[in-house]
Amino acid sequence: MIKPGGENVYPAEVEKVILDHPSVEQTMVFGVPDPKWKEGIKAVCVLKSGRTLTEKKLIEFVGSRIAGYKKPRYVQFVESLPETSDGIDREAVKSRYGGEQQCTNQ
Repeated sequence: MIKPGGENVYPAEVEKVILDHPSVEQTMVFGVPDPKWKEGIKAVCVLKSGRTLTEKKLIEFVGSRIAGYKKPRYVQFVESLPETSDGIDREAVKSRYGGEQQCTNQ
């Protein structure tokens, strides 16, 4: 669970909405340190082949479908996500992409 500003956000709920976007192939959502909200929501996404998408457009897409406090503040597009036999390696993603953040949308 992620707690931006004291609210409860389940990563799976945000991931489901992101995966509804026609350009997104894979995603993982997790909490990262945030100077304003204590914990921010970050989405690391793999786009479908030949597709393009901006961080801002993805944040707007998510914000139009669920509560605004649940939308990611940070978005990073990558070529692939590390996987285990059970799916995305959540610990490896957090380790690799959970460092210092630059807020995409305040």
